[in-house]
Amino acid sequence: MIVISAHSGAVPRIALAFRLALATVGVLAVGAATGGCSSAPAAGKSDVAVVAAFYPLQFVAERVGGDRVTVTNLAKPGAEPHDLELQPRQLASLVDADLVVHLGGFQPAVDEAIEAEAKKKALDAATVQPLVDNDPHVWLDPIRLAAIGDRVAERLGAVDEKNADAYRDRAAALRADLTALDTEFSNGLKTCARHDIVTSHAAFGYLAARYGLTQVPISGLSPDAEPTPQRVAQVAALARSRNVTTIFFETLVSPKVAETIAREVGAKTAVLDPLEGLTEAGSDYFSVMRANLAALTTALGCSS
Repeated sequence: MIVISAHSGAVPRIALAFRLALATVGVLAVGAATGGCSSAPAAGKSDVAVVAAFYPLQFVAERVGGDRVTVTNLAKPGAEPHDLELQPRQLASLVDADLVVHLGGFQPAVDEAIEAEAKKKALDAATVQPLVDNDPHVWLDPIRLAAIGDRVAERLGAVDEKNADAYRDRAAALRADLTALDTEFSNGLKTCARHDIVTSHAAFGYLAARYGLTQVPISGLSPDAEPTPQRVAQVAALARSRNVTTIFFETLVSPKVAETIAREVGAKTAVLDPLEGLTEAGSDYFSVMRANLAALTTALGCSS
């Protein structure tokens, strides 16, 4: 099984709970077996099991792994993944994993569990390319996400050597799709009346850097952090002075502060999705990113 996550932390807090959880799951498994209802996989099952800590890593694992992998996402759809607390069966899944792919510094509980029980299996996506200002939101840059896909293919190939070429081919196909998306963003944001994006929190630094925009975050890297009154006033003044027409909020956090600033400066609000988790059935990385592009081109007065 492969696990994909996002943070590293202190082991002691979780180690005891982790082992107790494993013991509990073990007892349940024995009970099921003695009752004649085994849940063990069929003999000869060849799938590689993948556990993803949050959506973008699930997306990469599914695209690179194809029908060779079974992917489980630790974060529930529509839930804010930063503060994820693992349940016993989720903790047990780490022990069964063939590979753990995580993004250090994003989900402390997941990182602690990996450090305690799955360190040798771990691939930290934050090490594929250097992070900028400790910002973990690398997946919002399609080219950086492509690099993570390449590394996932390498590790999958090490686990399942007979299918290594297939993983590399699928990673190459993913890179081609992400490069095409990058081109869409570059062309769509090439000629714009404005270049400042006011966002709920500082999740869009990589996207802004890639496409020549300036991110103006209301709060910092954590979506739960409350901005100070001084920061709110500062952002409002900047938005007014630069003729910002749209204040962006996110799908998984409260829009109240963004709405307050928008009212103060006479702007409107719109969603810019950091893609930490899907909120709509049938959507995926590409559809959400293209919705982000549409929101940006409208807000910034871009012409194709």
